[in-house]
Amino acid sequence: MRYVKLGNTGLDVSPIAIGAMTYGEPDRGHPVWSLGEENSRLLIKHALDAGINFFDTANMYSQGSSEEILGRALKDFADRDDVVIATKLRHPMRSGPNGKGLSRKAIMTEVDHSLRRLGTDYIDLYQIHRNDPSTPLEETLEALHDLVKAGKVRYLGASSMHAWEFAKALHTQRAHGWARFVSMQDHYNLLAREEEREMLPLCGDEGVGTIVWSPLARGRLTRPWKEQTARSATDGFADLLYAANADSDREIVDAVGAVAEARGVSRAQIALAWLHANPVVVAPLVGASRTTHIDDAVASLDIDLAGDEIARLERHYTPRHDFQGISDDAELQRIMDRVPQFAPAKS
Repeated sequence: MRYVKLGNTGLDVSPIAIGAMTYGEPDRGHPVWSLGEENSRLLIKHALDAGINFFDTANMYSQGSSEEILGRALKDFADRDDVVIATKLRHPMRSGPNGKGLSRKAIMTEVDHSLRRLGTDYIDLYQIHRNDPSTPLEETLEALHDLVKAGKVRYLGASSMHAWEFAKALHTQRAHGWARFVSMQDHYNLLAREEEREMLPLCGDEGVGTIVWSPLARGRLTRPWKEQTARSATDGFADLLYAANADSDREIVDAVGAVAEARGVSRAQIALAWLHANPVVVAPLVGASRTTHIDDAVASLDIDLAGDEIARLERHYTPRHDFQGISDDAELQRIMDRVPQFAPAKS
């Protein structure tokens, strides 16, 4: 495994990150595709054996059980100083006041809960899962800065927002001398390339590394167009992301299959190799539910796509709805209500 720097920091991370949303007790997450602890541990161990040191989760995944499972596995299988643990906060963790959001109270509360569940003294990368328009930006950013100065957090990251919002946050942090966001976790793949307009150029200019979620378009890029899995058949969030553009999406999926067949590799390897060709992309988040998913991700690092292959993969792209900036609580709640793993814990 070759390691890369996370943006302009000195932090070494594997160019593949494991997304731990899949790892969580089914009765606290999604009964169809959440993996319990035993199966999750096997995959986390396999990733570590492959040289992957970068693991991403969130407090909300399976109502906290993703953090618990990941923390116990890393404690048993790895040296804490060798791995990079990333987690997130923002979404509802319990009903009632102050159970969600990015207020100082919520941030100070949720970081301690995440530390306890992860079983660690510090979080390497602490990320805001979305913006919180109900809290002043300065309140959020100063509280995050205080976590860094207190030693609870090493680096700060952000996720899915409009580029102008991220630029404003970076400017505010610089103006106050606060710890800055060093990463942006955004939605980017061959079927969703809207981030190329503004966010990726901004991150490149500011030295911010991007960590890509849904790099395989919720599996759409890994299989023939009409083929479904148990997860895709019950994934309402994916329907929201990819409901439109069926004709052009099918052309892209077919192109991925053709390039993969010509090279004698899997579709996943081609889709991930396309992401690795972008210098702003530090690591795609791979939500592995099988060891072969991890093996494909690692193998993709050795594929250098030719110019004509990239052109073939990109040729049919059609702009789609930009999901990145959704931060309105009512709209977010409508989305989360469709995804059982996002349900807040009962108080």
